[in-house]
Amino acid sequence: MTETLRFPAEWEPQSAILIAWPHAGTDWADRLGEVEETYIALVAAITRFQDAWICVADDDVETYAEARLRSARIDMERVRFIPFDYDDTWLRDSGPITLREGDGFRVLDFRFTAWGGKFEAGRDDRLVEALAAQGLFGDARRQRIDFALEGGGIETDGAGTLLTTWRCLHERHPQASREELTAKLAGLLAQDRVLWLDHGYLEGDDTDAHIDTLARFAPGDAIVFQACDDATDSHYAELKAMADEIAALRTADGRPYRLFPLPWAAPVLDEGRRLAASYANFLIVNGAVLMPAYGDPADERAAAVLAEAFPGREIVQVPCRPLIWQNGSLHCITMQLPAGLGR
Repeated sequence: MTETLRFPAEWEPQSAILIAWPHAGTDWADRLGEVEETYIALVAAITRFQDAWICVADDDVETYAEARLRSARIDMERVRFIPFDYDDTWLRDSGPITLREGDGFRVLDFRFTAWGGKFEAGRDDRLVEALAAQGLFGDARRQRIDFALEGGGIETDGAGTLLTTWRCLHERHPQASREELTAKLAGLLAQDRVLWLDHGYLEGDDTDAHIDTLARFAPGDAIVFQACDDATDSHYAELKAMADEIAALRTADGRPYRLFPLPWAAPVLDEGRRLAASYANFLIVNGAVLMPAYGDPADERAAAVLAEAFPGREIVQVPCRPLIWQNGSLHCITMQLPAGLGR
């Protein structure tokens, strides 16, 4: 008898958050000091609620990271270092996607191509295999899947509905039809249905419109999404079209979703380049939502929206302006592990 597979929602209980420490051999080298401060703030926030598993490229990186965290008075009982030599730190996309399989787990190891071959990814594509070889997933079965997919490109409600964007999946698999991709995603991820968004993008995003920068599920048939209320902004028409698409979506039993539009931060420019400052790139942990903050007045309004969408959870702002220099934010550098997975 085949055990039932289920893709849990991010708000379900977790055992740990997996990240990778930035170092001089990654793309963060030019602004390493700023980025380290964000990582320290992130680990401090995570360990208030649960464990943080931190990949470190070598012994020197581990020694340095531990010293920085101890100096920040982090609860080191909740920190675990994992040796692995990675290309970069975007673990949402190179990390494990975990399904519940009966009373246990199945860890999915999709092919990671660095967002369609944009960057080198040979080491990152071996991350899940390396973690499994170290016994970190216990007796969970690792399933290698020869299909390009990133964790940031998919969003589930934990009850059989997947949300994604056509722009991203079509770029990864240009020969596949929407029907073929729907069947593939539903089969691999144990979903009953797949909802597609045809609109939505952020300037400075090189993931081809990952859903986790645009729209996210919340408990109780809700969707939190990045809105734009500035008609003069270059994003206005596209995000308005996305908002209309989301409003037209229906739950599995035919009802409209409860909608929570997030405010729009003022443009963040770096040497003339627009950076992707999305509030939708939040991270859910046990008892809290960690929210990317950009030093903008809209930060407080975004926190209020998230508090309404996730009642009973503390909203913790993490300074993420340094992250968007490399076109990602808080959710992009993390991957949650469901409660019971790992040892």
